[in-house]
Amino acid sequence: MSSVGRPARSPDYRLAINGQQITPRVRGRLQRLTLTDRRGLEADQLDLVLTDDDGQLALPRRGVEIHVAIGWSGEPLTQRGTFIVDEVEHSGAPDMLSIRASSANLRGQFPVKRTQSWHRTTLGDIVTTISKRHDLNPSIGQALRIVGIAHIDQTDESDINFLTRLAERYDAMTTVKAGNLLFIPAGQSTTATGLEIPPIIIRRQDGDQHRYSVSDRDSYSGVIASWYDTEGAERRDVIAGSDDNPKRLRPIYASSEDALAAAKSEWQRLKRGTAEFTLNLAEGRADIYPETPARCVGWKREIEETEWLLVEVRHEINDGGYTNSLQLETKPSI
Repeated sequence: MSSVGRPARSPDYRLAINGQQITPRVRGRLQRLTLTDRRGLEADQLDLVLTDDDGQLALPRRGVEIHVAIGWSGEPLTQRGTFIVDEVEHSGAPDMLSIRASSANLRGQFPVKRTQSWHRTTLGDIVTTISKRHDLNPSIGQALRIVGIAHIDQTDESDINFLTRLAERYDAMTTVKAGNLLFIPAGQSTTATGLEIPPIIIRRQDGDQHRYSVSDRDSYSGVIASWYDTEGAERRDVIAGSDDNPKRLRPIYASSEDALAAAKSEWQRLKRGTAEFTLNLAEGRADIYPETPARCVGWKREIEETEWLLVEVRHEINDGGYTNSLQLETKPSI
């Protein structure tokens, strides 16, 4: 069917402060809505810029919650979460109100340092226990859930620092989104509620500008980790990848299992990020998230043949419409 005569798509949004709808009040005032969705421990960020020529806008208090949904007019809007106002600025002339809000900061949510020994347990049990401690719902990757932990100590360490240490050891990502504590393999496409996100295809005609770069990343062929064999009273090595030009980890691990997990985790990190790709989508998509795998079609062969992973998604609604800015990096092989 021809698109001639069809009206252009119009972006749409819904905003609520502390549960009260404010969308009708800001219609016609919104100059820019920018939502930056990041993976890992960095808080997501919402920026709103509103005109206040008539002086009728009230300044929101810091600490109030803004709930956001975005998308296109005439289509179901996508819920993008709750943000806490932490900056308010009024400027002029012309009079403008700027609001900056952030999602829950994972480091700020777990300030208490603890000392605890974890013995003969699993990653799943550890993450579930910590989730319940902070009234969060655990969302754990299935492969990680069953990983056995012979013994590990949490000594004068906050829960988030402890989780971060575990995530680094097992090449995982941990964060809090929408009341869920996520602990998933880096590169696994999972939403805040633990649902799998299918891979997306991005075609060149969908985009506007792009930038591709690739680096050598030290040309390592693998990673060696050492562990101490108490029975044999000697140090032993394990390797992930090949031993042509390996990187050697400094720590000495307590068991071959711990050493191999650390080697595999570092090898995945080395392979990830050797290539980077950024691009803008001319028409924004509200349903894409960091950690989503992507295929990019219509660019150079090297770009098309790379398995990509979204690491940051920026949504912007303004007078020019609704666009996305995407950052992608090399998807780790499994």
